[in-house]
Amino acid sequence: MSHAPTTAAYTSIPANFAIGAGSSPSDSSTPLESPESSISSLPSLKKSKVWGVDFSHLNMPQTLEYIDRIIQRRVPAYLITANLNYLMLCDQSPRLAQFTRKAAVVLCDGMPILWRSKLNQDKLPDRVAGADLIFSLAERCAEQRHRLFLMGGSEGVAQSAAERLCQMYPKLQIAGVECPPFRKLSHDEQASLCARIKDSKADVLLVAFGQPKGEFWIEENYQTLGVPISIQLGASFDFIVGTSRRAPLVLQRLGLEWLYRMLNDPKRLVPRYASNALFLLKSIRRDLLEATR
Repeated sequence: MSHAPTTAAYTSIPANFAIGAGSSPSDSSTPLESPESSISSLPSLKKSKVWGVDFSHLNMPQTLEYIDRIIQRRVPAYLITANLNYLMLCDQSPRLAQFTRKAAVVLCDGMPILWRSKLNQDKLPDRVAGADLIFSLAERCAEQRHRLFLMGGSEGVAQSAAERLCQMYPKLQIAGVECPPFRKLSHDEQASLCARIKDSKADVLLVAFGQPKGEFWIEENYQTLGVPISIQLGASFDFIVGTSRRAPLVLQRLGLEWLYRMLNDPKRLVPRYASNALFLLKSIRRDLLEATR
């Protein structure tokens, strides 16, 4: 059921919502591919192509450092966490593929992608899952006084996620929470939503609209919002509040998190993972054919 966007009133949630000044410069020194540290430009990142997408060579600590530098630069950009489903969508959508090529960072969020990269000259260092990134990023934002904005998900989930993150990281500053309706917004509703995000002075915008709706929303709006970094994180809000559960760690490491999720939500996820499996088989077949040429 659709519901109206929330406003910026936070009377029943922690005091660290929408308070404090803007972000302060990061003093972290996590090494990156380039030694350049100027906040006026970003270090270039080593890339590794897997099934049509160039992935950034970053582990979790390096990702957080790179996000700090993006925030310090104060020029709107976006980060992508790409799993197998995302790669399939890129293969089907030239628009999404083009959007992905313009990202500041593309993270490996899938074990098949990480395993496939081992065949490349430069293999990816690790999987950086969006469901893990949201916690690490919230902790980093609390440390660096970056202001976090949460948008999307089912009614009430984003606000509950914000409250939970504030409990976990008491210094975290929440710039705002929005839960737009699932229907297409009118021109006035869209303008009002963007104005609230811009006025919030957020440093990081987390979007939970699903793939590829979230990516297309970011594509259409990120340059006018003034937020340094926007990230589409899918079901991560649900993981925070417990409305969805992640697979046990052993299944994550075995690349079987998809099976756990599918068994818990078969009606929605069986068709999706069947399509993903077909894409995976086609991609492996293409790799084998190219290897024999």
